[in-house]
Amino acid sequence: MTVAGGPGHSIPVPARPQRILITGASGCVGQHITELLLRESDAELLLLLRDPAKLSAVPAGHPRITLLVGDLRDLTPHAGAIATATRMVHTATAWGDPARAMAVNVEAVKQLLAFTSPEWLEQVLYFSTASILDRDLRLLPEALSEGTEYIQTKALCLQQLEHHPLAERIVALFPTLVFGGRVDGGGPFPTSYLTAGLKQACGWLWLAKWLRVDASFHFIHAADIARVCAHLLSQHQGANPEPGQGGVRRLVLGQPAVTVNDTVRRLTRWRGGWLPPFALEIRPWLVEALIRLLRLEITPWDRFSIRQRHFLHEPVSPPERFGLVSHAPTLEAVFEDASLARRRGLGSRLWQLFRS
Repeated sequence: MTVAGGPGHSIPVPARPQRILITGASGCVGQHITELLLRESDAELLLLLRDPAKLSAVPAGHPRITLLVGDLRDLTPHAGAIATATRMVHTATAWGDPARAMAVNVEAVKQLLAFTSPEWLEQVLYFSTASILDRDLRLLPEALSEGTEYIQTKALCLQQLEHHPLAERIVALFPTLVFGGRVDGGGPFPTSYLTAGLKQACGWLWLAKWLRVDASFHFIHAADIARVCAHLLSQHQGANPEPGQGGVRRLVLGQPAVTVNDTVRRLTRWRGGWLPPFALEIRPWLVEALIRLLRLEITPWDRFSIRQRHFLHEPVSPPERFGLVSHAPTLEAVFEDASLARRRGLGSRLWQLFRS
């Protein structure tokens, strides 16, 4: 970049250093993104988080890291720092309490964008959830009418961002089921809720392998989310290249779909269990009958999910879609990365004994 310096002369102006603001920086996804950017870029990182003690994957005192300690519901103390950001990765979210979900997932996003400087801000990576989108990446009407407070606020925020003055600088990322960290809580990265549930799921394999469910889903590892984010942050933010979308680019982050039945089979084999020759097919009407018989309390979103069953999207965006390589492209890679104990069944052990 140059500016005029008199007739026939120009003065070179150095490129602005990237200053990337990351919200929710102490979470599983946030720490994966922070660690990768610290390791593979020269950007200055502004980490907005509530508890610095939870920052485990990167050194808080690193010269390229600035901690912005506070709550998303009160961003005013950090308005000056936010205004210096050239790019933003907004991973922070809230659920459980309807008032807090609205304050964090909708109102805080407005305030965060209001504090940015349009002349500086080049790009926003906004994290939502794939649960609010249909197969063709359109907003599900049920997300607003039947969703939990988390689902409803994420759907509402997406609607508002589509009409925001900065819409063309926003990439909305919709992670599918997120794995990350280790089942034992060790390692440098926090454990995602899904990975934490793997150990408990293993305790129910004895029952699950006797059942069949017609359902499928996508998944993705937090390390692969970070890899896609780092790629997007290194690119010029131009007009949305995705066909059929509005100003806000929508990318569903996930690996190719897997079925629930195949997941149970692969987890059973990983744990060294045996698979029965037949299983009971669980139909939606049977699920409904069990809910009534056991008098279970379920939300309207639970009922919608039971009806939906197949949470699939086209296209999905694993790292390979951008010419990158996935850290965990398979469930087995997820189990390995999570340090989920692998056991060998009797047949495998006999084969190993025979070979030795």
